[in-house]
Amino acid sequence: MLFSSLIFLWIFLPIVFVLYRIIKNPVARNIILLIASLFFYAWGEPIYIVLMLGSITINYVFGRLIDSAKKQSGRKWFLILCVIINLGLLGYFKYFNFFFDIFGALSGVATINMTTVILPIGISFYTFQAMSYIIDLYRKKINVQKSYYKLALYISFFPQLIAGPIVRYQDIEAQIDKRTLTKEKTAYGIKRFIYGLSKKVLIANTMALIADRIYALDMGQLSSGLIWIAAISYMLQIYFDFSGYSDMAIGLGKMFGFDFLENFNYPYTSTSIKDFWRRWHISLSTWFKEYLYIPLGGNRKGRFRTYLNLLIVFFATGLWHGASWNFVVWGLYNGCFLIIERLFLGKLLDKCKFKFINIVYSLIVVIVGWVIFRVEDLGKAFELIRRMFVVGQESIVLNIWQFIDARAITFTVAGIILCGIIQQNKKLKHALYNEKRAYGIEIPILVVLLLYCFITLVSGTYNPFIYFRF
Repeated sequence: MLFSSLIFLWIFLPIVFVLYRIIKNPVARNIILLIASLFFYAWGEPIYIVLMLGSITINYVFGRLIDSAKKQSGRKWFLILCVIINLGLLGYFKYFNFFFDIFGALSGVATINMTTVILPIGISFYTFQAMSYIIDLYRKKINVQKSYYKLALYISFFPQLIAGPIVRYQDIEAQIDKRTLTKEKTAYGIKRFIYGLSKKVLIANTMALIADRIYALDMGQLSSGLIWIAAISYMLQIYFDFSGYSDMAIGLGKMFGFDFLENFNYPYTSTSIKDFWRRWHISLSTWFKEYLYIPLGGNRKGRFRTYLNLLIVFFATGLWHGASWNFVVWGLYNGCFLIIERLFLGKLLDKCKFKFINIVYSLIVVIVGWVIFRVEDLGKAFELIRRMFVVGQESIVLNIWQFIDARAITFTVAGIILCGIIQQNKKLKHALYNEKRAYGIEIPILVVLLLYCFITLVSGTYNPFIYFRF
């Protein structure tokens, strides 16, 4: 079920919200949210609810075993086994086809018929959440959750279940038992949800149509201008798609009394790639830092190990996004720029008096990276990148007005402005994120945006979420 689907907006959310507010008992409220979350997930893929419940059960049992183990060695072995099972499930469902294709290419038996393993929606997100619980429990940062249904609620809670943000158990532990509901918090949650829905439906979907149409063309039909339009459109699409989803998740959390951490902080205003990864998909970056980079030694074991650790982390980051070589290359591409910035470029960027130059540098690196991310065929991706910077070698040049219209231009401009340009105004930024009040001018804007989203959803069918497949 999509947040931006009419069945969610008109039926599921109103029913769950009203039931939650009518019932005052905290235990009953948690049970309502758990049942709603399981139904939400089962709506699209009923068979995979068994897999998610199996994952919850495995992590619940191992959590109890780790907590009850008297010796540190026992705790460690229970942790290792649980992590292996979690990664094994993720690896089978997400990477079986990928690694089988590699094996087939290397061995020459690629023609063997195998059943294609279908990727369950959200498995990367809920697996990482479950692992954060187990690892933090082993580290004694949190207490064991003895209630099965409470742990199930944490892992399956529908606002962040299938596309994040990745919520660590330590950030939500106390809220499962006790959370505060206020009119101000609810109003802010509704506001945040509408802004996120508008990002997704109005901007991201419009950009997706442009990018998909251009990337579907034969190479001979693509001019440098068209490639840049496709690249910029996709850059806006993936940001407003994913940040819009995160806004909706945060807003829904507020409506039910939960406080989720921010997942984006205007990444396209970054002054370096290091800065970009502090602002983009913050929950994933934090997860890899806490549970991979630091355990590998971080930057504590010399320069060479630091660079190797960065490459390992970004190899894993790329692979986390999908079972395809373009994701792996995209991850390593970002890792290489982080190493280059550590070697010398970071010092030059810090000394630069004109931060606009830093932002342009960061944007160009990010845009090129998104081309690799978007185009699965690496040969085509590299050719597209070459043509972005080498003009005049096209055999057929299509008119750009075949792909953009007044609506596309309007939302492109709006998207660029809303990437962080106007939010540099501190008063405006405070108003957007003010949880205590909604300013008078916001209310008619929110109503108009919501109505426009409804009209767009009723009249259109193009409504995917990029991160659902990750």
